[in-house]
Order: sequence, then C-alpha cells, then structure tokens
Amino acid sequence: MAFITLDTKKLKSNFDYLNTLFKKNRIEWSVVSKILSGNKLYLTELLKFEINQICDSRVSNLKMIKSINPKIETIYLKPPAKRAISGIVKYADISMNTEFETIRMLSDEAKRQGKTHKIIIMIELGELREGVMGEDFMAFYERVFKLENIMVVGIGANLTCLYGVLPNQDKLIQLSLYEQLIEAKFNRHIEFVSGGTSVTIPLIFQNLLPKGINHFRVGETLFLGTDVYNNKPFPKMHSDAFRIFSEIIELIEKPMVPEGTLGSNVEGESFDFDPVNIGETSNRAIIDIGLLDVDVNHLEPVDKTIKIAGASSDMIVIDLDENRKKYKVGDLIEFKLDYMGTLRILNSKYIEKKITSES
Repeated sequence: MAFITLDTKKLKSNFDYLNTLFKKNRIEWSVVSKILSGNKLYLTELLKFEINQICDSRVSNLKMIKSINPKIETIYLKPPAKRAISGIVKYADISMNTEFETIRMLSDEAKRQGKTHKIIIMIELGELREGVMGEDFMAFYERVFKLENIMVVGIGANLTCLYGVLPNQDKLIQLSLYEQLIEAKFNRHIEFVSGGTSVTIPLIFQNLLPKGINHFRVGETLFLGTDVYNNKPFPKMHSDAFRIFSEIIELIEKPMVPEGTLGSNVEGESFDFDPVNIGETSNRAIIDIGLLDVDVNHLEPVDKTIKIAGASSDMIVIDLDENRKKYKVGDLIEFKLDYMGTLRILNSKYIEKKITSES
C-alpha cells in the first residue's frame, strides 16, 4: 500500500526558521494548513508548534482544528459560500470576504450565534481572482462598517495563485495606501494588512517589503521549503518533510511499443511511439498509486534512472530500463512531490499517512 510520511523535526525546523524571520521583521503570520486536507494526525503534530493563527479553505478542516485546539484563532481562506455561512461563523474566527451580501449574512448569523465575526476584506491587485475593485473599495468599507456583529480587522490581497502575477513593491505599497485611506476616512484601526504569502517572502530578504505589510499567510514555504518566487528551495529550509512511497506490484520485461491500433487512454491522451523501438524490450514495473491519488506531472522519482511511462486511475507504470538496481516486486519506490502533488496525495483517502522524525 502506498503511503506518505511527514518528518515532524524537519517541519519544526522550517517553522522555527519562518517564525524567527517574521518576528525579526515585526510581521504576524498565519499557517495555511489546507495542504493537510484536515488529516487529524498531521494537524495534531502541526498544532504542537507555537502557532497563533491558522488558515484553511474548508469548514470541515477548521472544525477539525478547533476540536484539537479550541483556543487557536482560525481564518476561513476564501470568500464564503452562502450555504456555508453557519459553519464559517461557528468554526472560523475570521473570514476573507469580497461580497457585501455575504458579509450581511455573516452579520445576521453571528448575531444568532451571539458572536462578533471578524473579517478581512480582499482587494483586487491585478491577479483577477478574489478581490473588490479599487474604485469600489471605499464605498464597500463604508457599507460594511454599518453592519452589526461584524468587525473589520484587515485588508488583504492575493497574487500568483491564478495567473502567476508576482508581488512587487509597488503593488504592496498600493495595498498599504488603501489601509491608510480607510483609517483616515473612517477613523477605524485596521489591524492586519495581509499582503504576504509564500511568494512574497523573498521581498523581505531584498528589503523590498513595504513596512505597512504586517501579515502573511504561509503554506507552501512552511511545508516544502520552497522559494515560490524563484521556484527553487530556500537554502536553510527542508524540501523533503513529506516523502511518498509506492510499492512495486508487477515487474516484467515487456516490449517498449504497444501492439494494436492506438486510440486514446483514460485521460483522452493519444500517443506516438518511435518506430526504432519496435522489437526492443525494457523492464517495466507497476506501482500501487494512480491518477486518483496524484497527477504524474507533479511526481518525480528520487532514483533518476526511473522514468514514468504512463498512468491509469489506480496504477502508474514506470520504466526501469535494464533494472541495474535489481528492483523486485514488493520494493518501495520513493518520489519527490511539489506543492500540488502533495496536496493531491494528502487529499486521497487511499494513501496511508505516517509520522517520522528522522532528522
């Protein structure tokens, strides 16, 4: 059975590195835990760290987090769906919003639950995902300030996730200026200017982060040690806190070219094969993981001699060529994962989750 391991010592090392960096620069930060897909084992380990805030984009995951640590402050990470309002008010202390009618519903629900619900209002800075347009922003805030049981605690923005628009000093200064305008016009203190995510971290090292940006939401860099801006690992962080292993369930020398009329596979793909390989053979292995669990484009064998030959819903075929390392049925093949690969694997109920502390 395929399984994934989380090295808690490596994860703690990554956490301590980021925590020190942010404290040094007087920045509050929230851990984005959605990569863990609400897994209780992994969340329990994560919440042993000195975390003040945790973000997630699923109400069920926030419910799990609150069941482990009811006192930790939780943030719902995307604009709420109207059907989820009750659960969001119950399990999220803060939510990120862009629609006035949704905020009004949060206000009504918070009143029913006897709570004051906190919100961060997101502004559009060019990524064209969530965010109120700049020309509407002041009027939007004015309407929200009149709602009962709602406390506006922040202004935020998202970059990079949809079209890859990178953060820069000008965009983040723009975000800071909106916060200053709101405070000046409405005489309201805005606690968080949440302009930072994993991709924004390099701006700290370059001294390009405006002083007004005081809140980060970080997931990928914490869990994978990734410098997202430059698409490479940070030198002082661990990129292998997660490790995925899959077992060889068949290993047979087979032809390199399929026999028969070729159509499309389960993903609708068509293939062409080099005629020079007709009659040639290779050692091909099948491992017990498939497209249901991971996109092979986000999977990389640790053994560089192994090539992924193809995949179906529950199995991946790998090419071992001459099998110089003498792999056999029952052996485990280790793979590296990027962020989306890890996210997909951890969301699969068919992959066993384990804890290690090898470092």
